[in-house]
Amino acid sequence: MGGYEGVMPDFWTAAVLLLAVAAVSFILWRIAALHAATKDLPSRIESALAENHRAMLSDLHDGLNRQGDRLLSQSAESGERLQKTLAELNASFQAKQDQLRAEVLEQIMLKLAEQARADRELLQSGLAQATSQLSASMESLTRSINERLEQISGRVSERLDEGFKKTNETFANVMARLATIDEAQKKIDGLTTNVVSLQELLGDKKARGAFGEVQLEALVRNVLPPGSFEFQYTLSSGTRADCVLKLPEPTGLVAVDSKFPLENYHRMFAPEASEFERRAAQTDFRADLKKHIDAIASKYILPNETSDGAVMFVPAEAVFAEIHAYHPETVGYAMHKRVWIVSPTTLMAVLNTARAVLKDVETRHQIHIIKDALGKLSKDFARFDERMQKLAAHIDQAQKDVQDVQISSRKISGQFARIEGVELDGLDAPPAIAAVPLRKAGEE
Repeated sequence: MGGYEGVMPDFWTAAVLLLAVAAVSFILWRIAALHAATKDLPSRIESALAENHRAMLSDLHDGLNRQGDRLLSQSAESGERLQKTLAELNASFQAKQDQLRAEVLEQIMLKLAEQARADRELLQSGLAQATSQLSASMESLTRSINERLEQISGRVSERLDEGFKKTNETFANVMARLATIDEAQKKIDGLTTNVVSLQELLGDKKARGAFGEVQLEALVRNVLPPGSFEFQYTLSSGTRADCVLKLPEPTGLVAVDSKFPLENYHRMFAPEASEFERRAAQTDFRADLKKHIDAIASKYILPNETSDGAVMFVPAEAVFAEIHAYHPETVGYAMHKRVWIVSPTTLMAVLNTARAVLKDVETRHQIHIIKDALGKLSKDFARFDERMQKLAAHIDQAQKDVQDVQISSRKISGQFARIEGVELDGLDAPPAIAAVPLRKAGEE
């Protein structure tokens, strides 16, 4: 409270000071006004007023300085008193805090001691129980281990007996499989002999030609319909083609001749051949191909009889791949001569294309039948559309009739409802009945 008592006089002093400053300001304003109003007075009066003005200002300045010094001294005294009060409060708070800390620590230590004693007792009892349980568990575990060992010993003996039996059975099966493998080896030896005989067969030119013709015939018969091909066909020049494809105009007859250039091909890949021999075999292989191409172009491409191209069938895919992979100049020469080199795989594509063409031509031959059928179908559809329109008109009329019937039903129901709502008491009935609206002319 002493601090507040020191502050209140300071407040009043500041208020008085502000009032004094306001009064001085007002006086200055009035002086300035009077000064402006008395410009025409003698200079003596003006100087006197100026001196009085300066004196008043100096007195006011001195009073303000003294008041400021008093305020500063009072503020310093109030700050010292407040600082002393805060120091006393801090000292008392610190003492109480130390006392409370000591009491709390003492209570915590007591509780910790009690808790430690309780934990030790609980731990001792738990250790005793665990020891007794562990002893009992060890005894039961020992008994169960002994029983399991006895059971395992019996099962091991049984499994060993079964293993010996299965081993004997497996050994017998292995011996049987070895006998089967011996038989298979004998069959493989026989197959090797057959392969060697096939190589010997393909080593003969006539045999290779017959092999190619048989393969060509099988491919053509499996893909094309009967009547679209002919084997060993004799042309007007007297030459006989292995096969001709009878395609529609403007293609016409397409001759297919089987060629199997195998000797020089084998020489190119012989393991004992030198590089010079390989190059020579490659040159001979290209020469054989050109000779076959020239022969096919001259024999099987006849104006006004065959198409402007012929097909050279190579029965081996490996030979065909060698030609297209490493002899592009030979392929270009064949295309220049209008001779198309094919393998069994590519011949299948050619034959499928030919079958599609034949099917398209047959479809065109039957186009008038299809056109007649479409005409009849169009007439039937027109009759169907007409009858459908009539049915739709009947359905619309039936829907309209249903709506009219619903309107009549609602009107009749409304009239019945109004009649039922009439009160038949005395004279009220006739007016109520007369109040029923009459139907208009033409209304159902």
